[in-house]
Amino acid sequence: MKNIVKPIYFFLLMAFGCNEKDQNLVWSDEFETNGLPDSTKWTYDVGDHGWGNNELQYYTKETLANARVENGNLIIEAHQDSSYAKAYTSARLVTKGNSSWQYGYIEIKAKLPSGLGTWPAIWMLPEENKYGGWPKSGEIDIMEHVGYDQGTVHGTVHTEAFNHRIGTQKGATKSVPTCSEEFHIYAIDWQEKKIDFYIDGELYHTFVNTEKNTAEWPFDMPFHLIMNIAVGGDWGGSKGVAADIWPQRMEVDYVRVYKEKPEEVK
Repeated sequence: MKNIVKPIYFFLLMAFGCNEKDQNLVWSDEFETNGLPDSTKWTYDVGDHGWGNNELQYYTKETLANARVENGNLIIEAHQDSSYAKAYTSARLVTKGNSSWQYGYIEIKAKLPSGLGTWPAIWMLPEENKYGGWPKSGEIDIMEHVGYDQGTVHGTVHTEAFNHRIGTQKGATKSVPTCSEEFHIYAIDWQEKKIDFYIDGELYHTFVNTEKNTAEWPFDMPFHLIMNIAVGGDWGGSKGVAADIWPQRMEVDYVRVYKEKPEEVK
């Protein structure tokens, strides 16, 4: 029923603008066409150079085992694969080059992997590094989870002044015990003066624009969305990587970007 109802529903919303929330929707992916992710919306980061965190996975491109749409969900799946140098494959999907946004309400409904060494993330980077390379141009982590701390979800920002390499990152955590068994909605409300972080409509963190300089607030330019599962790494693998849990997947029911936060979650 889901594969029939959801497309018809969204066709009606887009065609007739049924209410204020629907008219407020500027971009979405409902993941209704089986196969590879929509190439007009998503591209891939590829490789196994560690991604700045000594991660183990090789991110593949257009490989169904690692990224596919089935039964109305996007599946990002990490596999143990000894044919690769570091023995793991995964996928890192990005909207870079296709879509980016400056301000707005961005929500993702997802179910997370579990197990020692998993490190799923839903996050954002600038479309262009206006103020210089990381972390000078900023990073917004809508959701991060590491398998050794099951059920603890992190929402964080990184800037030149506030980042984990110097121990000053600005973030918060929320306990979501069923994050790997059930779908939950991870969201940010990114405005000119602040970024609010939500899980299932509940506000749990706010990062305020200090209005001092770009070292503290570089969030005045378009950012694109990233979704991935890393394996191991400085954080995700700090307590080891289990050998007997693979494959592990993150399932995404939808991604929606609104110009402003819908009234029902205000």
